[in-house]
Amino acid sequence: VQLQASGGGLVQAGGSLRLSCAAPKIIFRVRAMGWYRQIPGKSRELVAVITTDGTTNYADSVKGRFTISRDIAKGTAFLQMNSLNPEDTALYYCNAPRSLSIQAPPQVFYSWGQGTQVTVSS
Repeated sequence: VQLQASGGGLVQAGGSLRLSCAAPKIIFRVRAMGWYRQIPGKSRELVAVITTDGTTNYADSVKGRFTISRDIAKGTAFLQMNSLNPEDTALYYCNAPRSLSIQAPPQVFYSWGQGTQVTVSS
């Protein structure tokens, strides 16, 4: 299974984007889902996670600005990103994390997709 993220683009600082991630519906019933991002030369980091019961958690860097959600019936996860700043520029991925800890290494259950690029201009 490979999870594909979409919805990235170029946006000015202060703007918003909504990312989507399509996956088989069964995954949302049995796995937590997370959004990751990676800046060239840096490690991939988990920025938001939603558990099977809908509990959410966020990295401090995005807390209050990003919102993770999912529509199980449609087999889609979302990342609503508001108040974007240039430091949010990265390649964004979705996957099912093996650990629910935001600080845990990015070990996941499924193959990484190509990600979707988010670029925030100042």
